[in-house]
Amino acid sequence: MTGGITTAREKSAPQRAMEKLGLLRDIDLALHLPIRYEDETRITPIADSPDNAPVQVEGVVSECRIEQRTRRQLLVRLADGSDSLLLRFLNFYPSHQKTLAVGQRVRVRGEARNGFSGREMVHPTFRAVDAHTPLATALTPVYPTSAQLPQAYLRKAVAAALARAPLGELLPPGTVPPGLPTLREALHHLHQPGPDVPLATLEDRSHPAWQRLKFEELLAQQLSQRLAQRERQRLRAPQLLAAPAGLRDLLLAALPFQLTAAQQRVGDEIAADMGRAADSAMSSAPGAAPMHRLLQGDVGSGKTVVAALAAAVAIDSGWQCALMAPTELLAEQHFRKLAQWLEPLLSARGQTIAWLTGSRKGKGRAAMVARVASGEAALVVGTHAVIQDDVHFARLGLAVIDEQHRFGVAQRLALRNKLADQGGPVPMEPHLLMMTATPIPRTLAMSYYADLDVSTIDELPPGRTPVLTKVFADERRPQVIGRIADEVARGRQVYWVCPLIEESEHIDLQIATETHAQLSAALPAQMVGLLHGRLPAAEKSAVMALFAGGQMAVLVATTVIEVGVDVPNASLMVIEHAERFGLSQLHQLRGRVGRGAVASVCVLLYQGPLSPTGRDRLRAMAETNDGFEIARRDLEIRGPGEFMGARQSGDALLRFADLADDAPLLQLAREQARVLLQQHPAAAQAHVARWLDSRAEFLKA
Repeated sequence: MTGGITTAREKSAPQRAMEKLGLLRDIDLALHLPIRYEDETRITPIADSPDNAPVQVEGVVSECRIEQRTRRQLLVRLADGSDSLLLRFLNFYPSHQKTLAVGQRVRVRGEARNGFSGREMVHPTFRAVDAHTPLATALTPVYPTSAQLPQAYLRKAVAAALARAPLGELLPPGTVPPGLPTLREALHHLHQPGPDVPLATLEDRSHPAWQRLKFEELLAQQLSQRLAQRERQRLRAPQLLAAPAGLRDLLLAALPFQLTAAQQRVGDEIAADMGRAADSAMSSAPGAAPMHRLLQGDVGSGKTVVAALAAAVAIDSGWQCALMAPTELLAEQHFRKLAQWLEPLLSARGQTIAWLTGSRKGKGRAAMVARVASGEAALVVGTHAVIQDDVHFARLGLAVIDEQHRFGVAQRLALRNKLADQGGPVPMEPHLLMMTATPIPRTLAMSYYADLDVSTIDELPPGRTPVLTKVFADERRPQVIGRIADEVARGRQVYWVCPLIEESEHIDLQIATETHAQLSAALPAQMVGLLHGRLPAAEKSAVMALFAGGQMAVLVATTVIEVGVDVPNASLMVIEHAERFGLSQLHQLRGRVGRGAVASVCVLLYQGPLSPTGRDRLRAMAETNDGFEIARRDLEIRGPGEFMGARQSGDALLRFADLADDAPLLQLAREQARVLLQQHPAAAQAHVARWLDSRAEFLKA
């Protein structure tokens, strides 16, 4: 120890484990709530102990012996006058034998069951007592923890922190819903509930103490997002204006199709955002407030062309645009479309489009990076390679992130920060347009995207036909292969998708390879391709080019074709092991067909028995093609944390509230957040600091 500072080496294993769990402050420990409770407030006679339910009994040890079976076991007989109970330990130490010696009174907790030797408990918890040892006066909390952090240590740490933590009321009167306890009362109640509290109200989180915690958490989230939005309004972004008869108008005239009304509407919203002069009351610096907009639209609704129009406005104003996609295949699909639309227009101006991915190395990459740095590359398309340290933009004015939930917070912030090092009196950042083909249900948008402007493309381009979805057990595979032969004979193309899950990648790759061999044998006159993540980038591109060009009739693929692939002639998709896919992923995959005028079918092949969740997913797919309805059901099935994916980057922004159950509390928190920021800004800041600390930074992305 030196000067009162504990070095990392001097910290105990439990202290290091607490830091890993984020339990750094007294308030963090106070908000580390139990996952369940053990009732140690009463003793149950052994004769009355229920089967397979937690129970606490007390008695005197009448027998303690070690028995050698397939492995050594410690067997202890406990009697309380009503009956006796065998305690069985498969792992034990000399201290067990000492505490459980014959004649010793012990208090034991575990699940009783009927075994070969009568009633028994396997590996119960126990402690020596005497006839006067008092019972607990409150339910015993069981906390989320790790192997290095014993419950006893954590309980003491929480109790001590609860006594020290500043839990005074920060919120002005009238902010908290009536009838709820103070924060201090709520936390004491949840950490140390009395024996008469109905456990059901604690477990289903309907108790008023839980309602107070949920409201506080939702309010902190709403406040932090509004504060992040206010901070961004103080920053400056380039003011990007669409010039009359400029690049945007030239692009519109060159497109081989008409925009839908929805595309026109959201395109205008984005252009207005980028061209709006900043509020001089927030800062006297010239420029625009940075756009922070989410563009959501169902599969195939035409988000890429909207992004192209936004890029045209940025380029026309003398700035660069970067588009980042999560996979090389998706980035390449964007690149092909954008190059087709924009390259002829840019080349006339002496500008180019740069292509940056992880697989592009050597001189080719160096040349692209140089074009980006010089400003010659007006548009940069790629994967996370776009944000690598050696990529420097001359003038980045607009950042577009596709399938933004697939990127971590740090990656999104890194792209936005590519403008920060360009200097100036006021911090600048590019306008940010995030795109998703997974529509966000309203409660999620109200919560996780409270600080965003949201544009929605709510209509599909004309000529798109609804996809008929059929669900078959795997036994009907021969019939499905017969249907593939029929489609191919009509000149159509077919996808066959196999799952790919990292934990069993080699097995799933084998499934895809075997399916490819099976279909090749069944269709000897046709070209059947195989596409998976382990293929080199050049081979992936070659396979996709053959399929897109119509030379390849059937493509067997893993989920690398989930988004971005556009082959209008593909009319049939088969998804193998459909029960292993998430609902939004199934919907994304289904969106690869039905992109032309011909009627299309999606076949979901499953292997039984189906879990209730699997059954719900497949039923939803068969019942609706509406991406917003799919998203609503997906939220119901998976919950918000899983639905949001990388939005949290591992940090769950909602630990206590449930968006499905707590929508009324969320609405109230939204209303109160607005009032607090206007009338009680100091209380708002203090509330966010108490709840989120450093995690508030994640909400800014």
